[in-house]
Amino acid sequence: MRIGIDPWTLASRFRFQGTYVYAQKLIAEFKKLGPSRPDLEFCLFAGTGDGNDARTLVESRSGFELCATRLLSNDPLWRFGGLGLAASRARCDLIFAPTASSMPFSRAPLVCTIHDVTPVVMPSHSIKATLLLRSLLWSLARFSRKIITDSECSRRDIVRIYGVPESRIAVIYLGYDKTVFNTEPMDPEKRQELLTRIGVSKPYILHHGTIQPRKNLVRLIEAYRLVLSRNSGADFELVLPGRIGWEYQEIMATANKSGPGRVIFAGTLSDQDLAMLIKGAHLVAIPSLYEGFCLPMVESMACGTPTVVSGTSCLPEVSG
Repeated sequence: MRIGIDPWTLASRFRFQGTYVYAQKLIAEFKKLGPSRPDLEFCLFAGTGDGNDARTLVESRSGFELCATRLLSNDPLWRFGGLGLAASRARCDLIFAPTASSMPFSRAPLVCTIHDVTPVVMPSHSIKATLLLRSLLWSLARFSRKIITDSECSRRDIVRIYGVPESRIAVIYLGYDKTVFNTEPMDPEKRQELLTRIGVSKPYILHHGTIQPRKNLVRLIEAYRLVLSRNSGADFELVLPGRIGWEYQEIMATANKSGPGRVIFAGTLSDQDLAMLIKGAHLVAIPSLYEGFCLPMVESMACGTPTVVSGTSCLPEVSG
């Protein structure tokens, strides 16, 4: 069987996002199957430009190869028919899409991972972008041969919203990198160098993830300042590492308002630096409004740091 893999979420602009990491890690595991599964051939589509990282993840080898296609350089074309055309040219028996990114226009059956249904239950993009995401979700939910999702909560949402039979949906929990996110002691010098680099000078409360509305960061900042104003002995900074995402203006405006404490946007960090930051935090706070799985929560718990989360969506399920 020849399996074509949609590389859309491996675009360089998505680095440090969960769907990119998910696809990257799955490809690494697929590569290991070569010796034990000679009946499987994997084809990872790759563009001709520098905007996609597929070429850096896979070297052509027996059982796993790069399939170059110019179609990937045209984003709308790829998402609305290009993937199916490329799969047909590569003679794929099956297409796997690691995220809900492309319409399933293909003779080959498609297996898709739908991580969550955020565009429907908690939209945070523009109206145009939300309509596009909803149309992709609808078509993939209705026409994928099999759907993978990250939690029982997400499966219930897919069944409720799209009427998909439960038998077509497989729940596969995500994993985390145990070599990085663990309770092993930190190097004090490296930790201090990191804190100095991002400007942290006091004990701190942490939230890590993309800076965007669904993470409920406006409320987190307001709650942080409320705690400081009501407790004269509290002296913490609020540290928010993560990529600046979308619709973030209100978050930034709230952080810049005068008030007690200090909010630090630390930007994107390597996993090693992020793990050190988590381990050194007094508390990780995740007040998210909706999640399909929430890797930051699991990573924080794996580091042994006290972690408080909201009681919404999958968070009670996964944290338990």
